[in-house]
Amino acid sequence: MNNTDIPATAPELVAAVSSDLTRAERRIAQEVLSDPTLLAFGTVSDLAKRVGTSRPTIVRFAHKLGFKGYAQLQRHIRSDLSHQLSRPSERIRYEEDKAPPARTTVRDSLDSVFEALAGERMGQLAEPLARAEQVWILSGETSLAGAHALRSGLSMVRPHVHLLEEHRFGTGLCDAGPGDAALVMDFYRYRRQVIGAAKLLKSAGVQLVAVTDSPLSPLVELTSNWCEIEVPAIGPFDSSVPAVAISELLVGHVTRLLHETAARRIDHIEALWDETEVFLGE
Repeated sequence: MNNTDIPATAPELVAAVSSDLTRAERRIAQEVLSDPTLLAFGTVSDLAKRVGTSRPTIVRFAHKLGFKGYAQLQRHIRSDLSHQLSRPSERIRYEEDKAPPARTTVRDSLDSVFEALAGERMGQLAEPLARAEQVWILSGETSLAGAHALRSGLSMVRPHVHLLEEHRFGTGLCDAGPGDAALVMDFYRYRRQVIGAAKLLKSAGVQLVAVTDSPLSPLVELTSNWCEIEVPAIGPFDSSVPAVAISELLVGHVTRLLHETAARRIDHIEALWDETEVFLGE
């Protein structure tokens, strides 16, 4: 089963395969449905101990629900819980003792970034950002810190990098066309203006690269060149850490692709900074 075909919630996941579950798997399902946070934030061993079964049985349960393994199922359930508590006011009222430690959620989200860029995916995402005539960056509010990090880094190693803010969508979109690339970064609850602008860029012949948090994101419908990262809540708000992390890793790979061209540009920028006395003297 493909991820995009998997129902969004834990009850729907279980219902889709209920007739195929063994007795042990039914016990797992009952525990997961009664307390989804156990699956979302516990280890395989935690869940196996709670249910009174083995780790391989937990993994087989994840496979039966259509996932490659426990970690992928866990990310899906976390995303579902996050979407249920999508408003900061709802998160403030959420029982604190049910919220996972911030260190755990941030660490796991960073793991998801490295997983998203594993294998050939890093090159596939970075290549358009290195070779395009112009690079356009679109971002929702939650991912804006990552967008700024991406613009700052890319601008140091290549020319014609633009961060499109909503009030500049008109002029920016007017200048975009074939030969350009756009990095679009947005997470649940996807912003209407960002998705609309991404559609216009695509219709103008711009090559889209998307960073999002779910295979059900509307950005996935616009490009095959996308990756999924985990965006945890820290207190009432979504964390900016994974967006910044993936942006910095992409800048690093683009720099390696451009190599000597990037080095000459950085040297020139440093020389201009020296001439204009940008930094305080040592």
